[in-house]
Amino acid sequence: MLDAGIWAAKFLLIIVLFLIIRSIGKRLINRMFDRAATNRKMSSGRIITLQKLVVNLFSYLLIFIFAGILFKQFGLEIGTLIAGAGIIGLAVGFGAQGLVSDVVTGFFILLEKQMEVGDYVTIGGVDGIVEEVGLRTTHIRSFDGTLFYMPNREISTLANHSRGNMRALVDIGIAYEENIDKAVKVLQAACDKVKENNENIIEGPNVLGVQTLGSSDVVIRIISKTKNGEQWAVERELRKGLKEALDTNGIEIPYPHQVNVDKGA
Repeated sequence: MLDAGIWAAKFLLIIVLFLIIRSIGKRLINRMFDRAATNRKMSSGRIITLQKLVVNLFSYLLIFIFAGILFKQFGLEIGTLIAGAGIIGLAVGFGAQGLVSDVVTGFFILLEKQMEVGDYVTIGGVDGIVEEVGLRTTHIRSFDGTLFYMPNREISTLANHSRGNMRALVDIGIAYEENIDKAVKVLQAACDKVKENNENIIEGPNVLGVQTLGSSDVVIRIISKTKNGEQWAVERELRKGLKEALDTNGIEIPYPHQVNVDKGA
């Protein structure tokens, strides 16, 4: 009974030490990366990415060390466990290939800086913001709030939309009866007005001209170069300004019409 009490006390002491050391270690790691952020030697996204990765690696290492200490309390030598794990590893080696592939792929993603926390990416048909890049999984938060856990081995193609300036593109249709040259001038004037009040526009907007001839409209295309992540806001503002300009100048934007025929009249 006394031995059980002593063992329980040792167990609690080990758990308390684990929690204390983990807390101190995380604080030191966070402080180190906060200093790096202050010195501006790396981008903020890169700092957060590496910070989360180092914290995870520290936690895994700490768990392994304290697990070995706990095993020793049971009278089990860690060397014997490792040897046994080696034998078991031969049996499950083929099943662990996916895990190895995750780690290797994650390593090269981090090494090549393919994406960082805060980047807007498309991976495997999933669009969203990167919340964490680990050696095993990558966390993507979609725009509806869903959090996707993407195994790194499934990342065969990665589209990063956060590298460099982006392009805002707006197509707007006018009726076939309207004068195209006049419409182009009106739209360009509206684009110039939008640019005056929007600092997120880097280049343009420019009216390219007729893009397609639709079944009921002539589609005119407008493009603009914007700051990263601001292309959607610019597109929305352009659509509003273009619609108001066409209405002011009496240029029709086609829309479906319904005609009722009264046969009894």
